[in-house]
Amino acid sequence: MTAADLKRFPILAELSDDDRDALFDLLEAQTFRPGRSVFRETAEADGLVFIVSGSVRLSSQRRADLGTLGEGTVLGTASLLALGRREATAKAEDNCEVLVLHRTAYRRLVEDYPRTACRLTEAIAQDLASLLRETLDPLAPAPAPETE
Repeated sequence: MTAADLKRFPILAELSDDDRDALFDLLEAQTFRPGRSVFRETAEADGLVFIVSGSVRLSSQRRADLGTLGEGTVLGTASLLALGRREATAKAEDNCEVLVLHRTAYRRLVEDYPRTACRLTEAIAQDLASLLRETLDPLAPAPAPETE
């Protein structure tokens, strides 16, 4: 994978080539065999996970199966910016390759490439806002019927 390939991840699509180059140098490649944990629920969350190939099944103690996510998906956007524990377990369904941006690497990005870090943070905020809207939409009350 190259820095240019990062365009396939929606939160990175709007970054410039220079921004993706700076980010790519900070990513850690990891490979997982089927059944291996990418991360575990309640473990300290420490970064963003980009699924490069394969698929990952999410589950939690509150809800056994949360679904399967495939290549081009990003996990843990909130964990890059906020301290806390993972809300789910992610296990490789098949041979899976991921790139991880650890919080410490993100801090280096902030120091060395503040413009890139700002753009990445804006993309993460937009992604989180979209998730929040999707969650809240079903809870919105139905519009009141019009009266004549």
